[in-house]
Amino acid sequence: MDKQPLFWAANLKLLRTRKKISQQHLSDLLGLNRNKITAQESGKTRNPRMDDLALISGYFKIDLDLMVKTDLSQLPEEQLLELEAGKKVDLTGRHIRILPITVDNSNEENMEFVPARARAGYRSGFSDPAFISALPKFTLPGLPRGKTIRMFPISGDSMEPIPDGSHVIAQYLQDWSHLKDNTACILVLKGGEEEIVFKVVGNHIKQNGTLSLHSLNPQYETVTVAIEEVLEIWTFIGYMSKQFPELN
Repeated sequence: MDKQPLFWAANLKLLRTRKKISQQHLSDLLGLNRNKITAQESGKTRNPRMDDLALISGYFKIDLDLMVKTDLSQLPEEQLLELEAGKKVDLTGRHIRILPITVDNSNEENMEFVPARARAGYRSGFSDPAFISALPKFTLPGLPRGKTIRMFPISGDSMEPIPDGSHVIAQYLQDWSHLKDNTACILVLKGGEEEIVFKVVGNHIKQNGTLSLHSLNPQYETVTVAIEEVLEIWTFIGYMSKQFPELN
């Protein structure tokens, strides 16, 4: 190779650091001299051997072409986790998560309400423009402008004192790596009995690719889900309820 690959050094350091292993540990795992790892991370190696590059990229389960040509630090956390898991990730933008929306006569984005009758089919219809356009629309004063907002029904007592049957208003979160720890959220899940859950979410995406789901009701245990099981995340804005709070 004529020159040091543009992003190789930065990507190597990024991936090694994310695995929380030292240069010596990595060199031991790969059977390479530590000086090679140090030199490549610093960008001092002008003509790295192709077999070394292939060995390192193979260990991190990331295509050599991506290691060389793509600044991995600029990828969303979700995509980076998928790459580290050995999954093929399309970085061209053709398969980026797209949220169907509808607009009113003033070209303002509508706020959709997901009624109980539509809740059971939301998991299969959340990306279908026809399904979304058929949802009832609502308006309320004081909600953020220019944001994607939906209202979801919740059931059960896991989030008491928010009562069973309440309607939670939430804002769509595009980049999950920006989710603040311990944020109340609506999550749409791929599997399980419940398609839509309302929980206080702990963000462990960077650490191990998971979210922890906490209930306000202490009788319920914390549940951990892999980020791959999540379809959508909506952050809590407020809720509506017809139930008056109990007086002590």
